[in-house]
Order: sequence, then C-alpha cells, then structure tokens
Amino acid sequence: MIEVVNPETTRLGWIGTGVMGASMCGHLMDAGFRMTVHSRTRSKADGLIERGAVWAESPRAVAEKSDVVFSIVGFPEDVQEVILGEDGVLAGLREGGVVVDMTTSRPSLARDIHAAAAQRGIAAVDAPVSGGDVGAKNGTLSIMIGGDEQVVQALQPCWDAMGQTIVYQGPAGAGQDTKMVNQILIATGMIGVCEALLYGWRAGLDLETVLKSVSSGAAGSWSLTHLGPRIIQNNFDPGFFVEHFIKDMGIALDECRRMGLSMPGLALGHQLYQAVRAQGHGRDGTHALQLALAQLSGIDWTAR
Repeated sequence: MIEVVNPETTRLGWIGTGVMGASMCGHLMDAGFRMTVHSRTRSKADGLIERGAVWAESPRAVAEKSDVVFSIVGFPEDVQEVILGEDGVLAGLREGGVVVDMTTSRPSLARDIHAAAAQRGIAAVDAPVSGGDVGAKNGTLSIMIGGDEQVVQALQPCWDAMGQTIVYQGPAGAGQDTKMVNQILIATGMIGVCEALLYGWRAGLDLETVLKSVSSGAAGSWSLTHLGPRIIQNNFDPGFFVEHFIKDMGIALDECRRMGLSMPGLALGHQLYQAVRAQGHGRDGTHALQLALAQLSGIDWTAR
C-alpha cells in the first residue's frame, strides 16, 4: 500500500507548464514539495525554475528523479508520447512510483496507461480538472479522479494544494469520463452565454448592468460569471484554448458514437467552435465563441 505523500520524503515531477500547469505546479511547490519539471518550451518553466524547481531534459528524466509525476499537456497524442513513449514517464519511473495525468484526454487512453503502468509495478491516475486559468491560479480547481482508490487517497496533500472540489469517480478512465460530462455541459452553456450577451447588446442594454440581474438568478453559471465580463471587455485571452476545447468535444462525440448516444447540442457546439478556429481564434479562450456568433449576424463584436 502506497504511503501518503509528504514534502519531506516525496519527490514530485511535473510535465507541462502552460496556462494552467505552471500555476498548479507552483501550488505544489508552495506546499513544500521538491519539484523536477519539463515542458516542451523551456521558457514557460523559467518562473518555476527561479523558485527552485530543477529542469529535466525529457519526461523520462523527470521520472528518474521523482516518486510521483504529474502531467498536463495538450492532446491525447501528447499524453501518449509523454507517458508511454520511448523517452516517456513509464520508461524512467521506478517500481512503486505514481504517474498522474491531468490532461483532458481519451478515457480509453487513461485505461491503457493504467494497464501499461501496472505491468511495471507503477500506479496510474487520471485526474482532469475544470476551472480554467482562474481556478489554477487560485488553487480552486475541480479535480475529477479515476484510478485505484488507495493511491488517490495517498495523493490527498497534492489534491488539496491544487483544488477545492476533489472527487474520486471510480476506476481508471472514470476521471476522464466525468470530464466529458463537464465539457458537454460547457459546450451548450457557452452558446447560451454568448447569444444572450449578443441579444442584450443589440437591444441597447448596458451589459454590465444586465449581468447584475441575470448572473445571480436561475440563468447564472460559472461561464457567465467569469467569462461574461471578459466578453464585454473584449478580453479573449485564454483561460482554456479554443483548439483544446475542440479536441475535448471531439473526444466526447467519439465516446457518444461508441455508446450509441445522439448529442445534437454537443455536435452544434463542436461545429460552432470549428468556425471560431477557422476565423483565427484557435489560441484564444473558449469565450471567443462570441466573435463567431456575432459574425453570423454581420456584427464586429470588438468594434461595437
């Protein structure tokens, strides 16, 4: 049985220091853990290195210096390379180690990683998150976890450092399946947020005043509260990239086809976000959907 991790005896590794990963890794360092880091773009890890993290040249090199390795990268193919690749985490992690993938990825890949890790005497956990850049910075993420329950419990100090809502969902892949539920909710919810603000503007209302009325009632949502003001201010900086959200919806649609589910709302959201990316906003935040919806009505949202 794995012992509960602690800063005195547990060495952590972190792979992926992008919009969310850098903050999440930083919270673990704030909790006192020694950290080895790797990122595709080294400059994105500079802040962590300045705070005492040790740079490693590859995921395998991170694993060789760690007891528990966390990863949060872009796409399932990145996860496969980082964890299962020839120079990946499983090639370097010792028997009894743990790999935790926090990327939103395919549930089937999470199960494959779990099986491959088990053959080497390594535990694998899938723990995708929700809350965007704000949740990552504030340490208030929702963390959805799949894997062996005893391992998950042993990592509790790490979950506590990064998140606020921490829920064990079941065996390997269950965390990723739960994240698909989350993304399906967001896909159609963002359409409602953007269409409502577009209507309010066309009706001549002051949108900030409108938010005071609607965000605390039955129409309220995280997206409206946190992204609505950004939309009004024409701030489309990414808390979560459009291109990554398209990836997530594609995974969800693939799972729906496998399960024989018809999801017209999700399919519509996927198509609309394809338009957002085609308009050059793939590296903007998911709330950039507003720009594509406005364009359908011949409106330049940023010039209003």
